[in-house]
Amino acid sequence: MISFTDSAKERLNEAIEPHENVRVAVMGGGCSGMSYSLTIETETDEDDILITLGDVRVYVDPHSAGILEKTVIDYIKTLQKEGFVFNNPKANTTCGCGSSFS
Repeated sequence: MISFTDSAKERLNEAIEPHENVRVAVMGGGCSGMSYSLTIETETDEDDILITLGDVRVYVDPHSAGILEKTVIDYIKTLQKEGFVFNNPKANTTCGCGSSFS
């Protein structure tokens, strides 16, 4: 299953309101074939897999969950970049920005 670093959990907790949920997904597209998606939503699907991180509810559709198995999501902040980073051991190749993979 997907896991989150403490830094990612902290940032998610700061970013969402009590009635909102986080959705993690994989979508077709991007320069390497697939891209990661991390969005805030209020709707869920009955087939979604729920990951509870304290007060934060993260939903993943079953298709994305298989592709993202053992992925660690981190939140980094450097002088050049700030944001969530997906460390996916199943990704064969990634693009230069790290947001798409195959």
